Amino acid sequence: MAEAADFQGTSASPARRWLRRTGALLAGAPLLAGLLQLPAATPAEAAGQESPQAASGAGSVSVAVDSLSPSAPTEGDTVTVTGTVTNTGKQPVTDAHVDLRMGPSLDTRSSIDALAKKSDDVQGPAGEPVGGKYTEKFSKLTPGVAEPFTISVPVDELDLGQDGVYQLAVALSGETAAQPWDQVLGVQRTFLPWQPEEAGTKTKTTFLWPLVSDVHMTAETGSNEQQTPVFSNDDLAEEISPGGRLEQMVSLGKGLDITWVIDPDLLASVDAMTKNYQVRGEDGATTSGRHQAVAKQWLSELQQAVAGKEIVALPFGDPDLASLAHNGTTVTGSLSHLKEATDAVDNTVQTILHVKPSTDFAWPVDGAVDPSIMKVATSAGADKVIARSDSLQDNLSYTPSAARPIGGGTTAVVADSRMSTAFQGNLTKASASTLAVQRFLAQSLTLGLQTGKQRSVVVAPQRTPSVNQSQAMAEALGALQGGHWSESQDLSAAAKAKPDPAANRKVPPADAYPPSLSKQELRRDAFEQIAKTQHNLDNFKVILTDESRVVTPFGRALNREMSTSWRGRGVEAVGYRQDVESYLDGLIDGVKLIKKSETKLSGRSATIPVTVQNNLVQGVEHLKLRLTSRNPTRLKIGGDAYEEQPVAVNGGHSQSVKFTTSANANGRAKVVAQLYTEDGQRYGEPVTFDVKVTEVTATVMLVIGGGVLLLVLAGFRMYTQRKRAATREAAKDATAEADDDVDSPVGAAQNPEAPGDRLEEESEAGSRADAPQQPSDPAPDTAPESADPSGTGERVDR
Repeated sequence: MAEAADFQGTSASPARRWLRRTGALLAGAPLLAGLLQLPAATPAEAAGQESPQAASGAGSVSVAVDSLSPSAPTEGDTVTVTGTVTNTGKQPVTDAHVDLRMGPSLDTRSSIDALAKKSDDVQGPAGEPVGGKYTEKFSKLTPGVAEPFTISVPVDELDLGQDGVYQLAVALSGETAAQPWDQVLGVQRTFLPWQPEEAGTKTKTTFLWPLVSDVHMTAETGSNEQQTPVFSNDDLAEEISPGGRLEQMVSLGKGLDITWVIDPDLLASVDAMTKNYQVRGEDGATTSGRHQAVAKQWLSELQQAVAGKEIVALPFGDPDLASLAHNGTTVTGSLSHLKEATDAVDNTVQTILHVKPSTDFAWPVDGAVDPSIMKVATSAGADKVIARSDSLQDNLSYTPSAARPIGGGTTAVVADSRMSTAFQGNLTKASASTLAVQRFLAQSLTLGLQTGKQRSVVVAPQRTPSVNQSQAMAEALGALQGGHWSESQDLSAAAKAKPDPAANRKVPPADAYPPSLSKQELRRDAFEQIAKTQHNLDNFKVILTDESRVVTPFGRALNREMSTSWRGRGVEAVGYRQDVESYLDGLIDGVKLIKKSETKLSGRSATIPVTVQNNLVQGVEHLKLRLTSRNPTRLKIGGDAYEEQPVAVNGGHSQSVKFTTSANANGRAKVVAQLYTEDGQRYGEPVTFDVKVTEVTATVMLVIGGGVLLLVLAGFRMYTQRKRAATREAAKDATAEADDDVDSPVGAAQNPEAPGDRLEEESEAGSRADAPQQPSDPAPDTAPESADPSGTGERVDR
């Protein structure tokens, strides 16, 4: 990247500095004349008689500048520097003293970078001592012992000249037994911005304040009406508790002029913690969450902090745009998740914070862009992409304004890389934090003095700054907003600022994307697993009576699977995706067919029951159960090879579906039961079982034939008996006619009914009584149904 131009018209030291140096020279002239008359001294003796010299090497004393106040002094201020000096060598240091040294002004931004890289190098120039009483002395520095120091000096004594950034060094000088002469044994250089008056043209600075966290919520919810959420851990409670990272971000950002950049997933997660929630432990068991009060307090403070401020909302879950662009676009459906994540913003941010956010901005990781990232970033509706100047570079001698159109209606908002990365690294030590603050301010002032034109600068720090990093950011931003060369501006205003016609508008090619960032991306198999889970979810939701209970939590979980927070945490990312997929598979398996044993079928037709079980808390519908015969020539189902019937089962219940079958031959027939959705997609695993067909056997035919023969014989007997009875009736009638011809008593007497005739009639009457009567409906030829178990096979309904 091209360096900024040098300052114009930088003057020498003011008159008082010239007078002081001239007086010192005149006062030392007699002494110098006397020294010239002495014998030549040894190099060591000469070194001890001259001003302190820099020792060779890195120095044996560590100097730490823990604070510099004020960070950007003005006329009349007193600069106070505190810190510690520690003898890291093996020999004691005697006659030690700490003093402040002023170096020349740093006219370019690259000179600030160069000085920062060698800030503790004792071999480089440290500047001239302020001298006088602004020195702290130590009679002895014991190895390994840290000694504190505090030096306060009026800014007028620093002899600062024209506006700019000056090198300020804290040096420790002393002697050791091995080198018994006064020398610089340790130094720490930092920067002192000097802008005592209001600048005629101020730089407009936009500082992004990110509220982003890792993924904490799972896809799992309780079976109750409220669908109690389950968190994978309790880390979020620690972050929002007093002193936690996110609590500090809100507390510090409340008094700053910033643009809030918020992941809606964070808000949704904290909002879920304000109610009942569960936390999964390392052993897999869940316990009730106990941080409802902390969550409510954090949200309340955030609502107050963002009131009247600009909020930029990232897509839900902060999806990794670069990973999606490089590895996900070839997987069907991946881009649709980005659109869903963007659509979820309004129902989250505005509902919880009561402020309408902007969704016009996309923020790739570290502002690194290439054409594919730009295309993906704007595919969900955003028309502004936050890039960074170390990616979209300008070959200019100054830093141009952040906004520049790159074609297609897209605006690249290019954040300044030097200022954006000023607070990265380990800032747990106060000295590291102080150096970061002073370097940030130095870069800001140097940038502002480059030209006389007003420019808009954007600062986009790391997504998840630590507590120490956020505190350093707040300190630097507070000093900047209290300074004389910068004024605050929202991100939307920066994006609308007039672009510099000389600024670079060409997006770097794909091969310019940093390999270090590429190694951390989600790979293609991650997006394939996400697509598989989405496919299973689509098939599952169509059978539910209330699909929102499943679609919403799983949809948000799929957004989280694409989160930028998985960078550098590949193992955790795989585990999260597997957990989501396994949980969905378990719900899908809650609606299934009950396995069947071998079924016996005797006779030409019968019904086969198949049971569908629903272990979900809600009912299922829009399902079809298909029963298929693999041997339709032997066993037909519903008159064909298969039959389908609709299925609807209430939550927590089972339902048996009966299919009519017909047998054509004996033997075993394999039958397959399978559930389908209404659009013909298979649902769940099939159930396969055997049906043993015992059609009409020879023994059964003999029994039936014997029964028919008995019926025929019974009918013949009835016929002969009736014919014999008719013959007797005719003979009886003839006898009666003969008796009528006898009209005398004698005749009557001659034909009295003999006892033998009565016996014959009684015998005939008895015979008629013994004759078979009219038969009733024949009795069933099958045994009554038994309630006992059917043996090894499963009986079917007849």
